[in-house]
Amino acid sequence: MSISVTKAAKEWGVSRTTIYQKVNDGELSRTADKKIDVSEMLRVFGEPISKKRTERPVNTVQSTPLNNQSVQYNTEIEHLLALEKLKNEHLSQQVSDQKKLIENYQQQIAQLNKTLDKANASIQDFAQVRLLEFKKSEQAYEPPLEQEKEKTDNSTVATVEKKKKWWVF
Repeated sequence: MSISVTKAAKEWGVSRTTIYQKVNDGELSRTADKKIDVSEMLRVFGEPISKKRTERPVNTVQSTPLNNQSVQYNTEIEHLLALEKLKNEHLSQQVSDQKKLIENYQQQIAQLNKTLDKANASIQDFAQVRLLEFKKSEQAYEPPLEQEKEKTDNSTVATVEKKKKWWVF
């Protein structure tokens, strides 16, 4: 025989949240129509409260306001516990997501470092080629005749400055 979660909660004196938590944890199973088999409730929670009350001797004390407060307090504690478990799961998921994000950033940094190293090597190769070209052009350069040397030092200084400006990066 199957009963609804609400009816099971009333008969066994537990909260619906507790029942759903047990289902989610795999301790309690439900049928395809989302109801719970009575045998499952008996297995997990024992005898229902309504049957326990009928089996009590006549001289036992009926439920008092203190007992009702105790049950209500326990139910509230169960709800708070379930809420804290959900918060904990949420925070664990956030930590996991942040770890994945950090790992992704570290991979991007590694890739950018590789690209930067390649660019630096290319720049060094380019600079070496230009330096060799400059040295070759200097060797091919013939010094001016004595007459041209005597002209003015200004033209020589201007030529050197032009060469310097040509090599400024």
